[in-house]
Amino acid sequence: MRTFRIALAQVNPTVGDLQGNRDLVLRFAREAAAQGADLVAFPELVVTGYPPEDLLLKPQFIRDNLKVAQELAAASTRIPMLFGFVDMRDNEVYNAAALAAEGRIVGVYHKIYLPNYGVFDEDRYFRPGRVCPVFVLNGTPLGINICEDIWYAIGPVAVQREAGAEVIVNINGSPYHMGKRLFREKMLATRASDNLLFIAYVNTVGGQDELVFDGASMVFDQNGDLVARAKQFQEDLLVVDLPVESVFRQRLRDPRPRKDAPFLQHIGTAQRIHVSAYSPRERPPITPRTEEPLDPIGEVYHALVLGVRDYVRKTGHQKVVIGLSGGIDSSVTCCVAVDALGPQNVLGISMPSRYSSEGSILDARALAQNLGVDLWVVPIEPAHAAYLDMLAPHFKDLPPDVTEENIQARIRGNILMAISNKFGMLVLSTGNKSEMATGYCTLYGDMAGGYAVLKDVPKTLVYRLAEWRNAHGTPPNPIPPSVLKKPPSAELRPGQRTEEERLPFRLLDPILKAYVEEDRTFEEIVAMGYDAEVVKRIIRWVDRNEYKRRQAPPGIKITPRAFGRDRRMPIVNRYPHF
Repeated sequence: MRTFRIALAQVNPTVGDLQGNRDLVLRFAREAAAQGADLVAFPELVVTGYPPEDLLLKPQFIRDNLKVAQELAAASTRIPMLFGFVDMRDNEVYNAAALAAEGRIVGVYHKIYLPNYGVFDEDRYFRPGRVCPVFVLNGTPLGINICEDIWYAIGPVAVQREAGAEVIVNINGSPYHMGKRLFREKMLATRASDNLLFIAYVNTVGGQDELVFDGASMVFDQNGDLVARAKQFQEDLLVVDLPVESVFRQRLRDPRPRKDAPFLQHIGTAQRIHVSAYSPRERPPITPRTEEPLDPIGEVYHALVLGVRDYVRKTGHQKVVIGLSGGIDSSVTCCVAVDALGPQNVLGISMPSRYSSEGSILDARALAQNLGVDLWVVPIEPAHAAYLDMLAPHFKDLPPDVTEENIQARIRGNILMAISNKFGMLVLSTGNKSEMATGYCTLYGDMAGGYAVLKDVPKTLVYRLAEWRNAHGTPPNPIPPSVLKKPPSAELRPGQRTEEERLPFRLLDPILKAYVEEDRTFEEIVAMGYDAEVVKRIIRWVDRNEYKRRQAPPGIKITPRAFGRDRRMPIVNRYPHF
């Protein structure tokens, strides 16, 4: 039986590191060749890293990327390679995939469907393609397309199937959010079974600014069954033998795909390119490998770890500093940082004030000891008292309010930034999505930092992450039980309780999800069973605090709609929402 051995190289490129990305591709290509693969496929825009954003507006960047593409092609004498790069034709720029073999590029595919929603801005940079090539490689017709192209039932996949493709290789830069893996798998299974062909889906892995790419590359057969799955959140080479003769037999018995033909002409022109005839090879068969996926909370935790690791390392930092309050947010942030970077690269700072409880101080100390990180204690009382004395003549006869509370938060932010400056450490801020959404955070205070680990993590999910981390990983149970049990508090005044000042998070978070992530109206949210006045209060908090979020550090996208590039609301905005 004719088989085609494909290697999916799930790699972690760095945006702009053209030479480093080239070397990464070549290293995985050598490994794929050693395993006897007929083709090794790499992710979308692997040459440039994804997404390159406005680097694409620099002509020299385009030219340098083209040079690297030619260097990779020259190295294809050992094994055919499929890789993503930026192509340029007639002064137009394309998101492209090159098939290289025998030392040259034998054909190029230009992405047809350019996403321009959510975190994607591809219409800003690229021109869409119009040709859907099928490459006959080692006697097997391969359709090649890119990421978004496969999401359309009547799209490039159907055109390439009509041109005889038995295998579709789809290269991706598909970022993670909760629940996306299952959504992808369902779509890919449907596309494979509807078109009666194999689908090999290779995704990038790694962190890039606010995005995390989870890998989880997959292969589905013509029945829509999962054949193989790569690891999540780490580099991997998935090698699979595809019994491609079975596709032809099944198509003879199932005429459904033929009905699509009249609808395909507007999508793109089919093109068949012969590269090499079938040549049987003596090689031991490879048993398909299907990695077990992480549970939903484990996925989120690993996404946070990978996002922190890559942001810190790819920006040239080695160490991070975190303000440890003894609360749940800073505890989870510290666990993520330690798992990402190692305890030797994490410094905790305890900054007690006149309002800090003894329990919080002890909890911060216990967490640091459990994780093996250094903890410095820097009391803020001298600075706090000095601020109050300096401002006393001007605040005379005015009662204390949030002003005095924010002074404490800003002193702490100043201390963290001073340590960052002195020792070259990146400050990780610890605020969660519930607080960012409602403005329960202080500009230049607890919002100060270079990276916001929990920026897109609702408070209720923070608790689930803490429980998950205590049950998994090394060391076990790093977060003291008292941290999970005590009421959340900023401890900026006597007896302060976060849920008394805002709302219980079990009530707050679902309303925030409905308003921020799902764009539900006031009336729709009330119809879900929530009190109208409560909903109005939450909407006001969200709308009033856009200016704060605009000044926040970048953070890791976890939910389907994150603050930042995913949700772009005007700061000056008088549209009434109720």
